[in-house]
Amino acid sequence: MTKKSQHISASINCPADKIYEFASNPGNLPKWAAGLSGSIKKVKGEWIADSPMGKIKIEFAEKNKFGILDHDVTLPSGEKVYSPMRVFPNNNGGEVVFTLYQRPGMSGQMFAEDAKLVKKDLEKLKSLLEM
Repeated sequence: MTKKSQHISASINCPADKIYEFASNPGNLPKWAAGLSGSIKKVKGEWIADSPMGKIKIEFAEKNKFGILDHDVTLPSGEKVYSPMRVFPNNNGGEVVFTLYQRPGMSGQMFAEDAKLVKKDLEKLKSLLEM
């Protein structure tokens, strides 16, 4: 059975490779991903972040030439959330697309609120990279 999903995107007036380099660095997450990370540090080879939900583990896809920023987020409960994310060229700029899945037990209202937070994070990324 598939989960309900929503694609959330931002067009950024910055070359796609520069967007990818910035967004693929977990150390930059606190600068733009407030919904995911208030602070982050590498502990025993794993990226551990302080989030509104508590301590979480974030594991990104390995660096690649395709702009794939997929990542797994392990919540304090132990639940692992897969988050597909891509950066791709759009003329001289780039597009960032994040796919949000509605998790089991998440109400429609919670899903909509989560989507708003992701959009806000992508807009913050845009503002940082278009400076």
